[in-house]
Amino acid sequence: MGFITKKMHNGPSYITETILPGPTRRRNRAPLIYADCITESERSNVRAEEDLSIYIQVVPCKRRTDRNERLVMGFRFDLLLLFTTLVLLSTTTSTVLSGVILSKVDRRIDLTSQIVRVTSTLKVENAGPGPVSEVLLTFPEIQAKNLAYLKATLNEGKGKVKNSGSNLPINVANPEELPPSLVFHSVSLPKALGEGDSLTIDVLAVFTHVLRPFPEEITQADIQLVLFQDTAHYLSPYAVKVQSLTVKLPKARIEMYTKLENTNIHGSDIKYGPYENLPPFSYAPVVVHFETNQPFAVAQELVREIEISHWGNVQVTEHYNIVHGGAKSKGEFSRLDFQARPHLRGASAFRNLVAKLPPRAHSIYYRDEIGNISTSNVWGDPKKTELLIEPRYPLFGGWRTTFTIGYGLPLQDFLFGSEGKRFLNFSFGSPINDLVTDNLIVKVVLPEGSDDISISTPFPVKQGQETKISHLDVAGRPVVVLEKTNVVPEHNQYFQVYYRFNKLSMLREPFMLISGFFILFVSCIVYMHVDLSISKSSASYLAKLQWDEVRATIQQVISIINQCLSKHERLEASLHDLSRTGDVQACKTARKTADSLFKEYSKELKPLLSFLQSSPQATQILPKVEELVAKEKELQERLIAKHSTIVDCYEKKIGGRELENRVASHQQKVVALKQEVEDLLDYVEEI
Repeated sequence: MGFITKKMHNGPSYITETILPGPTRRRNRAPLIYADCITESERSNVRAEEDLSIYIQVVPCKRRTDRNERLVMGFRFDLLLLFTTLVLLSTTTSTVLSGVILSKVDRRIDLTSQIVRVTSTLKVENAGPGPVSEVLLTFPEIQAKNLAYLKATLNEGKGKVKNSGSNLPINVANPEELPPSLVFHSVSLPKALGEGDSLTIDVLAVFTHVLRPFPEEITQADIQLVLFQDTAHYLSPYAVKVQSLTVKLPKARIEMYTKLENTNIHGSDIKYGPYENLPPFSYAPVVVHFETNQPFAVAQELVREIEISHWGNVQVTEHYNIVHGGAKSKGEFSRLDFQARPHLRGASAFRNLVAKLPPRAHSIYYRDEIGNISTSNVWGDPKKTELLIEPRYPLFGGWRTTFTIGYGLPLQDFLFGSEGKRFLNFSFGSPINDLVTDNLIVKVVLPEGSDDISISTPFPVKQGQETKISHLDVAGRPVVVLEKTNVVPEHNQYFQVYYRFNKLSMLREPFMLISGFFILFVSCIVYMHVDLSISKSSASYLAKLQWDEVRATIQQVISIINQCLSKHERLEASLHDLSRTGDVQACKTARKTADSLFKEYSKELKPLLSFLQSSPQATQILPKVEELVAKEKELQERLIAKHSTIVDCYEKKIGGRELENRVASHQQKVVALKQEVEDLLDYVEEI
């Protein structure tokens, strides 16, 4: 059993790579490659095998800190499953696509954020006899499922790119005799390339969720390391004369990277190539393991509602469900350590997000389920308005938060007219920087009465319509619903919603308000001045009249009783004057006046009691009224008896202890009767 072993020194560390050739493997089992790199001759030996499936297991360098732990990457490099297919295709496609050659390919991979941006400059040359009207772009299926955005533009040379209006049409292609494990996109050229002609195309491919955290879980004090996998050779169905690759990292700290021929590091850039005379579907897998503490903010769902009001405002409401998509946090979280050393005890967390809102944004708010969040700041200039969003807590890997931001915009900045129609011109994506949105729903709420609705978007989206019922609506407002998955900042382009709207419809809501208030006031006037009873001879109406008479009679009885109680107080006051001045004659005069008034009150009460006794509506309250009158009568008699006793004692010049003894029995009874009268009076008044 033969194998190849190589040692490469890298400063104080070493890397060992072992390649097991295909013939030594067991039946129905793919060979294992323990490698940091694979040479061209070894790759040719491996590619000759059938049904090849390769696993890469990386053993990290031995470090000065004597860490002997082995970081085993057990993830399967599924892109390498294409090897056998690509080898077989290299002969068949050489005849089918032999007319096109990529004379120069320059690729740049930007890994400075969680969004991977791959910029490729392709110099396309037609070396065949027939014209060429399209160019195929190739992506492995595992990579294509994370492709969020793809754009191709013409390059005029010397770094000059034509304006955005020269974006070339791109469509998904299904070439014959090519495997389904590859995804092809066809770029249509502005004019067919003749024999010997060439042009340069700039291709931007944006990928999400391709940076894999490794390790997948870290503590608060750990830094975040991620893995990136790709190919150093440009994967294409065409032969490539010269190509190079530059991988830009956020920091110069690199845990591990695949070393191939012509590999160099310049600061935080890894450069592969140049490589010459590459056959179609040439593939050289590379892996980069590096540190990045950039925010991995992922909006699992974002709902943007844009409501148009023709009274001069566009109201935007955005509901976010955000999760930190980096390495998951494990262990305990210490707020004290985080605040004391946030760059060491929370380097992988992010504490704030920045949203770039349109200029002249106003009425900005930021809240969650609890309420308004005050940890936010807004500043702006004539070109933009920036909102600094700081959640209630820092977000570590796997942590999530939900919040809502809203703001108003001037209508004239976003609503325009064209050919008898109005159209809204608004940006599609999220205003938050470097945010990956797994599912974005944009709802455009049009005014009630809008019709003939059409939509124009710069890229394919799922479209739908629904209805929203709001205040003062009759039939509801039409809502245009746009939905797209895997959204990146490059999707933050303008889209248009066209519709027709009659200006007279704007008067509908004011007319409804005026009519509503008018009807309300008229109804109140009619209710106050019109007798709405069914019949004045009905039993219910007569019963109501009788009860009103009973209530009026009881009010008169209560008034008379209160007058009697007032006279009782005057009699008590005359006795106090007697004790102070000794004027017996004045006291007798007060008593005579009270006696005459009590007789008049008694005469007034007799007809009132007679009416209550004859009325069936007073059956329940009559006993209490009669008891009230009786108790008040008894109270009068006791007061007069007390008054007479005291006056007689003063005339006979009896005082001191004997006077108190004669008055004591009367005084006790008077106090008790007063309390009973007051209780009965309160009861009757409540009824």
